[in-house]
Amino acid sequence: MSHDITSVTQLNEYAKGQIVELPPFAEDQPFYARICRPSMLSLVKNGKIPNELLATANNLFIDGKIDSEADPQAMQKVFDVFDTLCEACFIEPTYKQILDAGITLTDEQYMFIFEYSQTGVKALKPFREQSKDNRTVHNVKNVQRKAK
Repeated sequence: MSHDITSVTQLNEYAKGQIVELPPFAEDQPFYARICRPSMLSLVKNGKIPNELLATANNLFIDGKIDSEADPQAMQKVFDVFDTLCEACFIEPTYKQILDAGITLTDEQYMFIFEYSQTGVKALKPFREQSKDNRTVHNVKNVQRKAK
């Protein structure tokens, strides 16, 4: 099987990122942006993820979780990593432009960016699935049970 070598021109096009639909701010408020998948190793190498965030980033990217009991500031560190990812991912508009406009991303948008940075377009699938209408629940007493 023969494959063509990817040209530098094609690589330059890839570096421009993709226009994707992020989760909306609210119903009927779509959000499209040009984003890319940054290299986590490059972010570390270039000091974009500072040493004090390396353990948090490592836990987040490799284990998919953090230990907030062992580190009371873990959530703040996670948001610092998310900010770093957003700075690296957003091409148009830039993350700085979003922040300078006084816009705050939603939790779902932050998670989307994190998932996209790790898995690319595969991350888009769960966000594209539309909710189906819920059926009427006839056995109301089983809707929510008390926790034990």
